[in-house]
This record gives sequence, structure tokens and C-alpha cells, in this order.
Amino acid sequence: MPDQPQEQARAAASDRPSITRIIADDGGALSSELNALRRTLFPPASHKLLRSFSSGEAAKLIGVADGYLRQLSLASKGPQPEIGPGGRRSYTLGQINELRQLLDDGPKAKGYVPHRSGDEHCQVLAVVNFKGGSGKTTTAAHLAQYLALRGYRVLAVDLDPQASLTALHGYQPEFDVGPNQTLYAAIRHDDEQRPLVEVVRKTYFPGLDLVPGNLELMEFEHDTPRVLADRNAEPFFGRIATALGSVADDYDVMILDCPPQLGFLTLGALCAATAMLVTVHPQMLDVMSMCQFLLMASDLLGVVQEAGADLDYDFLRYVVTRYEPSDAPQTQMVGFMRSLFRERVLTHLMLKSTAISDAGLSKQTLYEIGRESFTRATYDRAIEALDGVNGEIEGLMHRAWGRNPA
Repeated sequence: MPDQPQEQARAAASDRPSITRIIADDGGALSSELNALRRTLFPPASHKLLRSFSSGEAAKLIGVADGYLRQLSLASKGPQPEIGPGGRRSYTLGQINELRQLLDDGPKAKGYVPHRSGDEHCQVLAVVNFKGGSGKTTTAAHLAQYLALRGYRVLAVDLDPQASLTALHGYQPEFDVGPNQTLYAAIRHDDEQRPLVEVVRKTYFPGLDLVPGNLELMEFEHDTPRVLADRNAEPFFGRIATALGSVADDYDVMILDCPPQLGFLTLGALCAATAMLVTVHPQMLDVMSMCQFLLMASDLLGVVQEAGADLDYDFLRYVVTRYEPSDAPQTQMVGFMRSLFRERVLTHLMLKSTAISDAGLSKQTLYEIGRESFTRATYDRAIEALDGVNGEIEGLMHRAWGRNPA
């Protein structure tokens, strides 16, 4: 006669949902809530809008005196600012770019429009590491937006299936990015391949376009091993470079947010890049993880280089993120890295800041949120650190282009 408790246990187990069902239900529920939150934060079309900039901010971005912008406005030259309470003037980023063009077209043009020209190649900056929490996406997002604010034509490419960069720029991956609408569409191995230009999306940041990501990117990791034996196929490590090259004439710089692993996507991105930015949190476990990343990357890139990949980088830099100056072990770790890597560690450090964390709660960056949203000291400290890091990278781009320092 069957053991009744065992039968009851088996019956109860059969009534329980499977772990895959539980995970799928939890993911679906969370996705719906995040979409509802987005609609609450960005009504009525659920799309993000970039704030306007004060006259002082606009003047600083352009590189002129605030009084000069006032003179242009009074003379009805260029776009007219919005006049707020107390006569405060503000400009959109689109208007700031119009002013840059106006000044560049004048008799005393000083390169207010920083677009590349002549033999200056498109900069492709790969932001990499496979240690979670290294600040990779935060670094990529703020760098892309900083360069757009400075007047460059920027393409941000989300190569991470987790698609945090995509979410930060107003697109929820599972709702707003459909099949064959990521970079995978341009690098896939079958006849459904599409030109990258059909995948690129505009963002609410004038001058900043996006190639969104979602879980579909994992298909490249699964497909590539099956075609490696096909000698007639384009090498996997060249597919991303080819796709990006098809739109390179439209941009000055591309920012690649790579997945936190050394798979085919990351290797392809590193082969397409003209520079590499390795983010690192200055703690022992993170530095140990970065050590393994560097050793693995060296081995794998050596293999693809022997197979014909071109790895001619303009620069390699380590970007210290989430740095706390009051933390003595972190300070020691930064000193340790500088003693080893010397100038390859950026001089400027990205500080840990509650302002950046708070902005992230509403899927925003610090460049999107005005100073009035934080205490002045907190905001100014974080912006100074961000501008320092990003400005140093901009300077490296200029050096690679052969431009004279500003």
C-alpha cells in the first residue's frame, strides 16, 4: 500500500509552480511595474525630455561670456531664450547647438562646433570590465551625454543584454525595443540582417543617438560558435566594426557599453574600438577581478589579432569609479594602480556621490537634473568630478586627432 504522506508530498509538489514559472512571473510583474513607473515619471507620452539650461550654463557650454549671449539676444541674433521669472534666460540644448553654429559662421570663428574634420577618424570608445558594480554603464552614459553637451555628434551603443544604458535613455528594453531592433540586427549571421542605420534611434539629447539593447543580443553569443567553421563568413570579430563603420560618417565619437563578460560581443567591440576605458572600483576584490579580465583579454585579443584583427588603439585608460577620498584603503589602492599603470590611470577620479545615485532612481543622469534638485555642495562636487573625468577623456580624443589643446 503506498505511503500516504509521500503521495501527499508528491501531489503538493505537482501543484507548486515550477521555478522557471516563478522567475518568469516575477520578471513580468517587475517589468509591468517599471513601465507604469515610467509613465508616472514622464507623462503624457512616457518619453523623457531634457531640461533647459540657464544662460550661464549655456555660455559655459559654448565657451563664451554670459554677457555676450545677452548681446546676441538683444540684437535678435540666433535663437531667442525663454524668459522666466525675474528675467532669467534659458536655452534648450538644440538652441545651444544653433548658437555654436552661428558663432562658427561668423567672422571670428574659433571652432565652437567641435565636429571632426579632414583626416580625423571617428573615435570608438569601448567601456569595459566584467566585474559588476564597477560603474561601467554610469561612466558610459555620463561620457556620452557630456560629449553631446559639448557639441559632438555621439552614438551610444548598448551591447549589454541587461540594457541599462538603453533604460537610462528613456527606452524600456522589453517594451520599447522589439525583435531585430538592437545591434544584433546588423551583425547577425543570417538573411534577416539589417543596416545599422535602420536601428539607430534619436534620443531626447540633441546630438546623441542610441543603438538600444535587450536580451536579443545574447543570440550573437549563441549563433557565433555555429558559424566559426565557415571560412566564407566574415570573422565574428569584424562584424561590429563593419556595422559601426557604415554610420561612422554621421558621428564624431561612439561610446560602446560592453557586457560584463569576455564573450563574442565584447571581443567584437574591442576589435572595433579606437580606445579602451576600463572602469575599476578601487577595492582589492575589484582590482583582483580586473587582473583576471586583463589577462583573459590579452590572451583572447592575441588570438583574434593573429586571425587578422586590427588593434591599433589611440589610448587605454583606467577609470577609477565610486572613489571615496576619506577611505584610506581606497586611496592606497589608487596609489598602487598609479605605481603600476602610471599615466594610464586617469588623473581625475569619479567620486562616489549620493547625487548620482539619487538621479539613477528616476533613470536619469546628473547632467539631466538641475542643481536645484540637490544641496549645492553635493551637486557641485559630483559635477566637478564628472566633468574632470570626461574632460580628460575629451582631451585624449583631441590628442589622437592631433588638435592643439584648448
